[in-house]
Amino acid sequence: MSTIIETDLKDILAKFDQRFDRLEQRLDRIDADLTDLKVSQTKLDGNLIRIEEKMDTLDQRVQRLEDNQNKQIWALILAILGALITATIRFGFFPKA
Repeated sequence: MSTIIETDLKDILAKFDQRFDRLEQRLDRIDADLTDLKVSQTKLDGNLIRIEEKMDTLDQRVQRLEDNQNKQIWALILAILGALITATIRFGFFPKA
C-alpha cells in the first residue's frame, strides 16, 4: 500500500517561516540577555576594582596600627623596667638607716 500525502507547498513554507520567526525571536531575547550580562559584568568589574583598592587601603591602615601598637608595647615595657629599676635602687640597695 502506498500513501499519498498531498500538501500545498505554500503551507509547508508558511510553517517553516513561522518556526524561523520564533527562532529569531528567541535569538533576539538571548542576544538582549547577553548584552545585559555584559553590562552587569562590567559593573561588577568596576566594583571589584574599588573593593581591591579599599582592601589595599585597609591593609595599609592595619599595618600602621600594628606598628604603632608595637612601639607602644616597647614603650610600656621600658616604662615598667624603669619603674622597677627605680624601685629597686630606692628601696633595695639603699635602705634607710
